[in-house]
Amino acid sequence: MTGKKRIMVIDNEEGLCRMMEAVLTDNGYAVTPFTRSFEAAESFQAGQWDLVVTDIKMPGMDGLELLQKLRQKDAAIPVIMVTAYATVEMSIQALRKGAYDMLTKPFEPEELLYRVKNALQHTRLVEENRELREELVGKFRFDNIIGASSCLQELLGRVEKLAVRDTSVLITGESGTGKELIAQAIHYNSPRKEKKFVAINCGALPASILESELFGYRKGAFTGAAENRRGLLETADGGTLFLDEVGNLPMTVQMTLLRFLQEQEFNRLGDPTPTKVDVRVLSATNLDIKAAVKSGDFREDLFYRLNVVNIHLPPLRERKDDIPLLAAHFIALQNCKFQNQIKGVSPEALEAAVEFAWPGNIRQLKNVVEACIAMESHDRITLPVLAQFIEVTPARAAHDPDDEGEYSKALSRFESGYIRGLLKKSCGNVEAAAKEAGTNMATIYRKIKKYGISKDEYS
Repeated sequence: MTGKKRIMVIDNEEGLCRMMEAVLTDNGYAVTPFTRSFEAAESFQAGQWDLVVTDIKMPGMDGLELLQKLRQKDAAIPVIMVTAYATVEMSIQALRKGAYDMLTKPFEPEELLYRVKNALQHTRLVEENRELREELVGKFRFDNIIGASSCLQELLGRVEKLAVRDTSVLITGESGTGKELIAQAIHYNSPRKEKKFVAINCGALPASILESELFGYRKGAFTGAAENRRGLLETADGGTLFLDEVGNLPMTVQMTLLRFLQEQEFNRLGDPTPTKVDVRVLSATNLDIKAAVKSGDFREDLFYRLNVVNIHLPPLRERKDDIPLLAAHFIALQNCKFQNQIKGVSPEALEAAVEFAWPGNIRQLKNVVEACIAMESHDRITLPVLAQFIEVTPARAAHDPDDEGEYSKALSRFESGYIRGLLKKSCGNVEAAAKEAGTNMATIYRKIKKYGISKDEYS
């Protein structure tokens, strides 16, 4: 197959049909002409064409009827309608039935090329947007959130149920535990996934700027407001607004946000007319927001509006079984990004990583893995390199290679969690799990038996 765009041209006037074929072919397109609409309809198959250019007034099956038949086979195919009798009524009728554009006879070759180029560019942008949405949905599937610990799996089960329910969720947890990742997973697994996910850090902006960012403003509302501007709430209409560090919201903004949550409408700064939008609000904080309510720093009524459901993310020190999985994941990402050949983490370095408290949680682990790879001269992350970035006990730094007890335990935890993760992802299919791991089925069965895992739990 060539890289040329494939265009079907249909016109019962043989001379015009040949002219369009010649113009388009000379400009690098692969063109197939038809002078009979019935033949064109029979030949058309979804996925074989990038564009259709057809006359409207033709004997037998006219262009509008042909348009309907083509779009029944391929709803995304762009169609340019050609007519010598372009009326407003006819144009509206064609556009309603799915035509992309109208071209009026007589036309110059340059105009035909211009319309064709626009139609194909539009199709390319639509396809890119579709691929991007699919990539985002895939990226934020629940089985792509790394970890096999029981506390994480239980949490993800709750999150998966919440995703489809259009309710406010407050995500709590220490900094670096992945609160925004959970919020994105909720959005991209919800009915709102086709619309925007818009995030803002409520602690990063002063009150005046934060208010205008959220709600927008009208021209002349304040010095420097030279034009009307939509806020993030309007930008997220139909989708999800994520308020990160919501515990830092200034009191004035809390009042305005509360009104929106109650009424689903708000006023732009300087605009007396209310604006209504349909937005799901997710929020997150690493503060003790209940204490902030008691101290009067956070409105109690707003807290209850945001905290319809609470999801609390455990710190990494309570998910030690997930540390080897996360480290392997971050190593794989760096290998892919920079063409590194790091195979993993040495046994003693892995022990030290599992024992470390990780006050910065997953974010800190990710940064440390990236730093270690940049400094490492071996094919695995070694303890001396890791010790440059995290605290390692003197006993650990002077590790005796013959003392493998703790390493064996860490390895067992890793293997058990890894096998469980594979079975969950493959719905208990051992063959698929083995293929994912790059090993044979016998190995997977041995590990299942060794760790007392029931594959039926995942089927």
